[in-house]
Amino acid sequence: MKTIVLIGAGKSATVLIDYLIAEAETNNWKFIIADTDKEQILLKTRNSKFAEAVQLDVTNEKQRGDLIQRAHVVISMMPPALHFLVAKDCVEYRKHLLTASYLDDKMKSLQDEISNRKLLFICEMGLDPGIDHMSAMQIINDIKANGGKITSFKSHCGGLVAPESDDNPWHYKISWNPRNIVMAGQSGAVYKLNNEIKKDAYEDLYDCSNKIEFDGLDGLAYYPNRDSLGYISTYKLPDTATFVRTTLRHVDFFKGWNAIVHAGLTNDVDTVDTKELTFKKWSAPVSAYVNEANKKMLEFLGLFDEEAVPDSAKTSADILQYLVETKLKMQPQDKDMIVMLHEFEYMLNGKEHQFRSCLVVKGEDSLRTAMAKTVGLPLGIAAKLILNDTIKLRGLHIPIATAIYEPVLSELQKNGISFVDSNI
Repeated sequence: MKTIVLIGAGKSATVLIDYLIAEAETNNWKFIIADTDKEQILLKTRNSKFAEAVQLDVTNEKQRGDLIQRAHVVISMMPPALHFLVAKDCVEYRKHLLTASYLDDKMKSLQDEISNRKLLFICEMGLDPGIDHMSAMQIINDIKANGGKITSFKSHCGGLVAPESDDNPWHYKISWNPRNIVMAGQSGAVYKLNNEIKKDAYEDLYDCSNKIEFDGLDGLAYYPNRDSLGYISTYKLPDTATFVRTTLRHVDFFKGWNAIVHAGLTNDVDTVDTKELTFKKWSAPVSAYVNEANKKMLEFLGLFDEEAVPDSAKTSADILQYLVETKLKMQPQDKDMIVMLHEFEYMLNGKEHQFRSCLVVKGEDSLRTAMAKTVGLPLGIAAKLILNDTIKLRGLHIPIATAIYEPVLSELQKNGISFVDSNI
């Protein structure tokens, strides 16, 4: 019996679990879900007979090895730092592997072994990175096939709150890993703009006025995301004058978060003494950056409260994460929203053309979120397509190959994840 093993049953795994339970029933496959919290798995599977729940300490070599040996395909939804443990076992026991995390140097070090053992490892198989790669490559290849030359590429993506659930001054609620929200942007950003290489420091990322001008996306702005330059060769766009990948937020979010960043409140290196420390004392440096535009936001987040900070906090980032999780929490009835927008400029037959491709997905509630849907479904679909032999590719990849993105995008469309295209 063909077996899929999912390691990690957190926030982003909910819709993936639903999808693979249905596929296991249809195809007579075995579906095993492993997590440190077995009860969390059972809540998400609703005790389905088509899913087996396993309690797992992923750092325990024997537990991990015994589990992976049972699989044909492994999906790792662990924190990025733990993927390599899973990956090494997948190589040793000859199992295919899927992750939604960025392809890093440690994973690349396994490339030869992956190829030699005729395995398929796909990283960056989520939303961003993931759906962004697949949808962009489909458009890029279409434009090139018609004789066009791309001169500008901007790709924007954000996990946001749906308008009907937007009831706080940040216009934001948490639908994914809160630690990632606190740490976002800390490495700064590098990108290409009008044939110049731009480097933005962390402190400058949120001091921006990069508003999105597109029908239906009022009130959104973006900041450059990580290192865009590495994807220029990946996307085969060496001559493109502008190439940037970004993160979307509501324009007001920047006003508040910019103050927090400049005040050093996202620091996760220096330890803090929490004894007799209140939120107001901890956040004192932010007072230099308070203004009429962000005051209500910072008050809403609890920065000026006289309550004691959590005893468990070790760094400033820990305190900030506690506030973000508490104050910007999604309520059970809340809906999140994913927005992705690709902006292309290209030359064709001596004329300039502009093309936009936009994806908007709303969640059902605080559990089956748009984030969980768009991160999880590409992984589940890829696992299915590997098991039914639709994807025959082998080696270490991200989803930019036609053999991956065509069938996955087609299946995503059947599940309500589809782009609206427009020529401008």
